Parts: sequence; C-alpha cells; structure tokens
Amino acid sequence: MGSDTSNKNYYIGVDVGTGSVRASLVDPSGQVSAICTQETQTWRDANDSRIFEQSTADIWAGIGKSIRGCLQQSQVDPAQIKGLGFDATCSLAVTDFEGEPVSVTKGQTLGKHGERNVILWADHRAEKEAELINGTGSVVLDYVGGTMSLEMEVPKILWLKNNMDPSLFSKCQFFDLPDFLTYQATRDNARSSCSLTCKCSYVPKSGWQKEFFNQIGLGELVEREYAQIGAKEGEVLIAGMPVGEGLSKKAAEELGLLPGTPVGSALIDAYAGWLGTVAARYTKDGVLSEEAPSIAESGHRLAAVAGTSTCHIVQSPEGVFVNGVWGPYKDPILNGWWMNEGGQSSTGQLIDFMLKNHAAYPEAVKLAKEQDKNVHVFIQDLLETLRKEGNHETLTELTKDLHIYPDFHGNRSPIADPRMRGSIVGLQLDASLTSLALTYHATLLSIALQTRHILASLNDAGHNLTAIFLSGGQARNLPLMQLFADVCDVPVVLPKDCDQAVCLGSAMLGRLAHEFAQEEEEMGKKRIGEMKERQAERLWGIMVEMTPPGTLIAPSCTPKEKRLLDAKYKIFLETIDIQKRWRKEMEEAGVVA
Repeated sequence: MGSDTSNKNYYIGVDVGTGSVRASLVDPSGQVSAICTQETQTWRDANDSRIFEQSTADIWAGIGKSIRGCLQQSQVDPAQIKGLGFDATCSLAVTDFEGEPVSVTKGQTLGKHGERNVILWADHRAEKEAELINGTGSVVLDYVGGTMSLEMEVPKILWLKNNMDPSLFSKCQFFDLPDFLTYQATRDNARSSCSLTCKCSYVPKSGWQKEFFNQIGLGELVEREYAQIGAKEGEVLIAGMPVGEGLSKKAAEELGLLPGTPVGSALIDAYAGWLGTVAARYTKDGVLSEEAPSIAESGHRLAAVAGTSTCHIVQSPEGVFVNGVWGPYKDPILNGWWMNEGGQSSTGQLIDFMLKNHAAYPEAVKLAKEQDKNVHVFIQDLLETLRKEGNHETLTELTKDLHIYPDFHGNRSPIADPRMRGSIVGLQLDASLTSLALTYHATLLSIALQTRHILASLNDAGHNLTAIFLSGGQARNLPLMQLFADVCDVPVVLPKDCDQAVCLGSAMLGRLAHEFAQEEEEMGKKRIGEMKERQAERLWGIMVEMTPPGTLIAPSCTPKEKRLLDAKYKIFLETIDIQKRWRKEMEEAGVVA
C-alpha cells in the first residue's frame, strides 16, 4: 500500500439485508475502497408460507467474514478503522439475557436455545396479533399511520408470548435487528431511536405506553420495567451516537478490528439508504448542480430504497400524520426532525416471481445466455422489438390492455392491509416470449403506479416532495427508473453506485461515532445531552461531505403517454376499490369467517 494512504482514516459500514451481509470500507470523502458480501440463510416452512426465519449467529459470522474481506482487499491496517456503523432489516432478534440465541420456531424448540432466533421482517405469522393491536385504539397507532403492520416487532413479540411457555418467555430479551448488532458488538444494551420509534411502539416524547402493553397482554414487559425490550430512561441513542465503550474485546477478535473502535447507534436499512442518498448533489445533462443541499432541502426529497421490497422515507421539521403510512417518527435519524415511512412489501421479489413463474422464462434465460445478455436486458430488447413491430409509440401503449395490481404479499402502504392480494387483468391463452415480455413491463409499471400512490398520499397529507432519490438493486434497472419519473412526474436521482448507498450511510454512522468519541476523550466524560443537540448539524455535514454526486433522470413522456399513464393510475385505484368490495361481499356471504 502506498505511503499516501498508510495514515489515512477509514470507516466501515455494515448492511444486513434480507439475503446477505455486506461490508464497505469508506474513507472520509465517501470513496469506497473495498466491499465484501456474504450470503445469509433464511429458513422457510414448507407448510406455512408466512414463515421466514434467520439466525443471528449466521449473520454475525457473515459480518466477520465481510469485514475481514474488506481489510484483506484493501490491505488497510485495522488501526486505521476509526469507526463502525450497522444497519439491518427490521427483523426481531431474540436472545436470553446473556445474549445466547433463543429459538423462534413454533414447536418443541420454541423459547429454548436454538440457532433460528430471528423472525424476519417478511414473516407474516402475527396476523391475529396485529388485528388485536389494531382494535385497541391506542395512541401508538397514531404513529404508524393508524394501522400497525404485522411486520413490526410488537405483534411478533405478542405471537411469541401467545405460543411460548411463560417460563421461557420471561427469560427472553427482544431486539430490532440493528440494535442487536450494536449489542453484539459492544455488549451495551442501549437502543436506537430509529428502531424503537419506527418498529417497537416507542411513542415520540412519551416513550413506552404502559396501558397499551397491558391491554394487549404484554403487561409482563411493563412489570419488569421494559428490561426485555430495553430502552430504560437514558438508554435511547440517536443515529451515530457512540454505543458503550466501542467494540468489546470478544467482538473485536471476531471482526478482525481493534477493541474500543467506536460503534455508532444503528439504523434500519432503509433509513441508512436515506442517509447515503438524500444529501447528494446531482448531474443533469452532464452538468453538476452548483450548491450543496441544505438540511431544509431534505424535506423535498423522497428516499426510496428498492430491493426485495421498497421503503420510502421522507423527513420533515414537524410531524405529518398520513393515513396508512408509518410515522410520524421523531428523531429516527436527525435530532429534532420527524420522518414518515411508506413501503411496498414486494417489488424486486415480485419481478422475480412474475418472471420465474412464466412458462417462457427458461427459454428467455437460454436465449439471453446465448446472446451474452442479462435476462432483464434481453426482455427489454424484446419489448422494444415488439413496440416497433406493432407501430406503437411507447411501451405503455404496447401494454395498455394488461393491468397488474402488485400486492401479492399484502399492502404495506398507503392501504396498510396485509390481506390485499395481487391481480392480473388482460390475460390471453399465450405462454410465449411475447407474453413474458408484456407481463414483465406491466409488472414494472404496477410498481411505479404504486409508488405514485404512496407519493401522492404523502403530498396530500402535507409533505412537498419534488424528487425521488432511489438506491438499491432496482436502481440498476434504468427502464424502471424512467417509469418512476414518468408515472410520478418527478425527477429520479440515482446514486453513483446503487449497491453502496446503504453501506455508505452506515459508514457515516461510524464516522460520527468516532468524532463524538474523540470529543468524549478530550472532555473526559460523556455528555449525551450535548451530543444530541449537535447531532443533526454534525451528521448532515458528514452526509454532504461523503455522498457522491448522483445522476438525475427527468420525466420524458409525451402528452399521449401521459394520458395513458394517468388512465392506468385511475384503473390502479379502481382495482383497490373493487378488491375491497369483492372481499366484503364474500365475507357477508359467509365464505370467509
């Protein structure tokens, strides 16, 4: 390694996604020097499609391999790693009070020590528990758009209480996965404002709600002063604030880093995506925007983190209540600021499902391989050929009579109904490559239409969103990005590297933790209150400094296509009304209990 980097500081961001762990080694300018990914395991139940389980031991081992991989690639000395940040999916991790994993699998192993101790975010086993919670009228519902999702942590904890031996339940402690990672790294039980307010029913300004927990049957949490879910007074940290004394000796050995390396309070993965994208300047027609964005500008930028599912994050100086959209959450990232979170339960997953379950998909894969193309590129090229052969101006015109409603895995927002299901109108007796291509484009369009539905709901409630800053794997699909811009009629800004934005956000947490830890050392004591007062300004400054410029995709549809897209959106909304009406009619007929 050259002498010019031997004394350079670096930060590591760790992103725990749905199917993998990724670590990035980042310098203070935001330049990624190394990146390493390890797959993680998910267990499904062949007899119950609702079940998704993972293992913290498997995840932590993947984190260790990923960090060591980054160090090996870059030949950076561990002493140069000045801070570490984590983000993860909003999944429920369960351990005993010594940190040993507790099984969440229904049956004889439930509540006992076992490898499968994570109920993944996508797990839908807690439907009845969520229905009970949503019938309480509790104030906690006001801060999740009026309806609590069964993907959140309290319904899952209640499911465990209802299915576990009481003597075993009392021995459990429960973490939103990002907070488990900082606990595993430091053995400090401090929880993050992001996890608690966004996923664990911690109400802004008033904290845990005693009446709520007693009402739903989790009074034990109250009686034990919330020891099982953490966050006693003084233990809630805002993003990037140092957790404990940094890496423990054991964790440092497991990760290949030095003991005491500062660890920043963690974020849910989508919020790390917000952190790593919304402060970007951007290029339009090859010209870079002149001024760095102010913190006020963040309120006009919707961050969409689009992978297996998609999350939509928006910040505001005051709380905005939006029916069917989670929040408003106070202080999830920046102290004093509020956030709302919309989302689509299945996007990348839906695209894969629609392709792989089509009869012509194997043929498409074969032909794409022969042409040395990605299968998505092959299908997009086929669509363009079909458009020209049919003398259509646009792909929207080509697929105008095929309508797909995308909620195959329930609706997260703005309907907030896990019972919503997907639908396809316009099918023919056709299993050809042509049918596959048309289905593919109609699926992309359905995802874009639902994004418009979410954005419109946010703006109708009081937000003023004028751009989408998009990261995650779907950002590589440029035709989909253009659809987002055209359907939503706002520009879409793509990060320099769509796969690195979330890890970059986590690395920023590590940097802030390092800077605050340095100040603590100089002052000789922790001053959490003073840290919180300075946290927003400091973290936004880090975001502006470390976020690379993005690329702007402007809306470009013709007036004719705009009319077609508006008609598609009207049909999209009608499809929702029809499904609700049909379900009600079937329930009234006694078909559904």
